[in-house]
Amino acid sequence: MIYLVRHGLDDEDFIGGWSNVDLVKKGIKQSHKLGKFIKEELNVDKIYSSDVKRALSTANIINEYINVELVSSSRFRELNKGLLNGMDEEEAYLKYPKYKGLKDIHIEYPEGESYIGFYERIKRELDYILTLDNCLIVTHRGVINVIYFILNNMEPNLDKKQFGVKHATIHELDPIKRTIRKIDKGE
Repeated sequence: MIYLVRHGLDDEDFIGGWSNVDLVKKGIKQSHKLGKFIKEELNVDKIYSSDVKRALSTANIINEYINVELVSSSRFRELNKGLLNGMDEEEAYLKYPKYKGLKDIHIEYPEGESYIGFYERIKRELDYILTLDNCLIVTHRGVINVIYFILNNMEPNLDKKQFGVKHATIHELDPIKRTIRKIDKGE
C-alpha cells in the first residue's frame, strides 16, 4: 500500500507552491500526531517526500517515530506558482491580480506552470508512484488532488477542497486496484 500525506500546516499568509515556507507550531503538532498514528496503524518501510521545506519538515518529524529510509525529491512538488512562490499573499495578488481566484487551468503563472501543466507532470509521475509499495509519500494538496482526478477519471479543475485534502490528512493509494481514499481526517 502507498500512503499519501499532505504536510502539516504552514504559514498560509504566504503563497505556497514551490516556496520554502516552513511549518507553524500547529503543523509541527500535526506532524507528531501523524508520526504516532503511522507507527501504530500503518506498515511503512520507506518515506518519500517533496523537497519543499514544509513537506520535508513533516516527513522528518514522522520519521522520528518510524525510523525508516527517507528520500526527498522534487518529483513530489506542488504546482509551481513561479514569481508568486513564497510571496506574501496580499502583496502577490496586488501585484498579480489575475491569479487571485484563478479559474482557468490553462493560465501559466509567471515563470511557473499552469494547472494543466502541473496535472500532466503529476500524471507522468503517477506511473512511478504506482511502482512503490509499503511507503509514505509526504507531499502537497495539489499533488494528492491530481491523483484523485486521475484515478477517478475526472477532468481536472481548480476546486482545491473537493477531496478533503486538509493539512496532515492521510490518503491510501492501492496500486493494484488503482484506487485512492482518505483514511485519516487530520485536524
